[in-house]
Amino acid sequence: MRSKLACFLAALLAQPSLSAQYRSALPGYHFKFPPDHFNHPDFQTEWWYYTGNLKSSGGHRFGFELTFFRQAVNRDPAKSAAWDVRDLYLAHLALSDLDGQRFYHTERTNRSGPGIAGVSRADGRIWNGNWQIQWADDNQKLQAVDDRFELRFTLHADKVPVIHGENGVSQKAAGPGHASHYVSLTRLATKGSIELDDRKFDVTGTTWMDHEFFTHQLEANQAGWDWLSIQLEDKTELMLFHIRRKDGSIDPYSAGTSVDVRGRTTHLRAGDFTLQPLGKTWTSPETHAVYPVSWAISIPKLNLDLEATTPLASQELAEKSKLTPSYWEGAIVLTGHRENQPSVGVGYLEMTGYDRPFEFAP
Repeated sequence: MRSKLACFLAALLAQPSLSAQYRSALPGYHFKFPPDHFNHPDFQTEWWYYTGNLKSSGGHRFGFELTFFRQAVNRDPAKSAAWDVRDLYLAHLALSDLDGQRFYHTERTNRSGPGIAGVSRADGRIWNGNWQIQWADDNQKLQAVDDRFELRFTLHADKVPVIHGENGVSQKAAGPGHASHYVSLTRLATKGSIELDDRKFDVTGTTWMDHEFFTHQLEANQAGWDWLSIQLEDKTELMLFHIRRKDGSIDPYSAGTSVDVRGRTTHLRAGDFTLQPLGKTWTSPETHAVYPVSWAISIPKLNLDLEATTPLASQELAEKSKLTPSYWEGAIVLTGHRENQPSVGVGYLEMTGYDRPFEFAP
C-alpha cells in the first residue's frame, strides 16, 4: 500500500478504455520467485520501493528511499519503436540525514527509449538512468547518484518474500479488482557507502522492499492513507496501513501483516490493530499540510504496543506541480513493549492526502 507518484499518475491517466486492456488484481494469484520480482506488463501500474535505516561506523544515522515505477500509457502494438511511449518509468530518490537534520529528495521521469529506463528479468535489473537495482540470487546491488549525494549498497535477503493480504491479493476497497498483488522483502541486511558533502560514510543497517502491481485500487470516497514498515530488534517485522475516508472515518479495508522470526506471516485485519496520532505535528512550509509525526500502535493479539517517532520532522516530498498530491515519507524509530518486555526498532512512515484528498478517476 504505497502512495507513489505512479499511483497518482494512474489516477490521472487511467481512462476506462485504457484500463480495460489490463488485468485486475484478483484472488487466486500464485507468486513465483524470482520471476515475480520483476515486471508485470499485463498490469497498468507497478512499483518497486526501497526504504532503509542505516548508521555509519561513527554512529551517524541516515534514512533513504529509492523507488521505481512503471506506469502503462499505451498498448498499441504499432507503438514499438525505441522512442514510442508505451510505459512511463518514474523514480523518486531521498536521503534523510537524521543527525545532520537535513532532507534531500529528487525525482525523474523517462520513457524506456534505447535503454534509458526499464525492468529486465533476463538481466536481473531495474533502472532509471544511473539509479538501479541489480539482482544476483539473494543479493542486490543498489546504486543512486545525485549531484548532492550518492548511495551504493549491497542488500542481502535474510527472510523469504512476504505475500500480503489473503488469497494472493491485498484488498483496498470493495469489489473485484480493487486490490493489488503485494510482496515485500521485510529484512534486507544492508552495507555500503553514502557520499554527502564531500564525505564518505561507510554504513550498515536494514532495508525494506515493497513490490506492488495492479490496475485499480482505491475508491472515490478514500482520501489518503498512513502506512508503516517496522523492523524490530527481536528480528520480527510489521506492515500496517489504514485508509482514511473523506468523511474522517477509517476504512474497513485497512490491514497489515506480522512477520515472525522465521518469516511466518499473520494477516491483520482493520479490527486487529489501531494507529492513533499522539498529537505532535509538523507543518510543511511548502504545502501547509499538517502531518502527525508521532503515532501510537497497538496490536492486542500480538500483545504489542509501540510508539513511533521521527528524528527528522521535515521529510515531505513536496510536489511543486498541482497535478499530484505531496506526501510525507520518512525514517522513524519505535519504542514500546511486547508481553511486558521492551521492544525497539526502526522503520518508515508514509502519510498521504494531508495537503489535499486524492481524486481518482473512475
